[in-house]
Amino acid sequence: MLLALDVGNTNTVLGLYRLDGEKPELAAHWRVTTHRTQTVDEYGVFFVNLFEMHGLSPHQVTHIMIASVVPPVESTLRQVCELYFHVEPIFVEPGIKTGMPMLIDNPTELGADRIADCIAAFERYGGPCIVVDFGTATKFEVISARGEYLGGAIAPGLGLSADALFSRAARLSRVDIKRPAKVIGTNTVTHLQSGLYFGYIGLVDGILERIFEELGTQPQVIATGGLARMIAADSRHIKVIDDLLTLEGLRILFERNRAPRTRGQAH
Repeated sequence: MLLALDVGNTNTVLGLYRLDGEKPELAAHWRVTTHRTQTVDEYGVFFVNLFEMHGLSPHQVTHIMIASVVPPVESTLRQVCELYFHVEPIFVEPGIKTGMPMLIDNPTELGADRIADCIAAFERYGGPCIVVDFGTATKFEVISARGEYLGGAIAPGLGLSADALFSRAARLSRVDIKRPAKVIGTNTVTHLQSGLYFGYIGLVDGILERIFEELGTQPQVIATGGLARMIAADSRHIKVIDDLLTLEGLRILFERNRAPRTRGQAH
């Protein structure tokens, strides 16, 4: 089985794929909080418990693929893979085979999760297309009809924007971020919810419309990430939501970089 790990600044998403059928099948997936200071054993025990809750064993894992944007945890996760799964992980990093031309100034700067998103989006939906990944930051990825990565944009995520507002405005209390019943609020809570929610939709749609203008066409837009469903509900341009896009990209990247790594080869 393949264990795919998408390690983000806020959350880590795990996916377990069965590889013994005609085509890979996602057996289980989890979304957990990323902890930068956990030890190897703390991560190991946590992962083992997740597996056992679903009737699975770490010994079933024969391959591990990791996309990480949190360098401080990468060495820890490598040791977890080797000590608890007895597998040497493959990291999405410079030199990995992507099969996608990167038409940007410095391809090595592109985050591992963004690469996985682009690979999966083109494989699943074709091109041209745009991926909007709602995480700690919101990333916009533009892929051409020929499967080339053209570039993109990064904006502060909705949660990050809200945190900045609440931390700098002494008289504003933290509120639950959700869609208010109407734009014109009647109290401070609904004022904040309206500004955060509808303001962020305006940011997303505004950037998408400017991308459409530059491209001269309106490609399909695919949303992924923790807040994708909430924001897509009122977006004028997001029509497809794919919660597991990054995991699928990791699976595809594994297939493109697969080597005869077997149990006992980790060191």
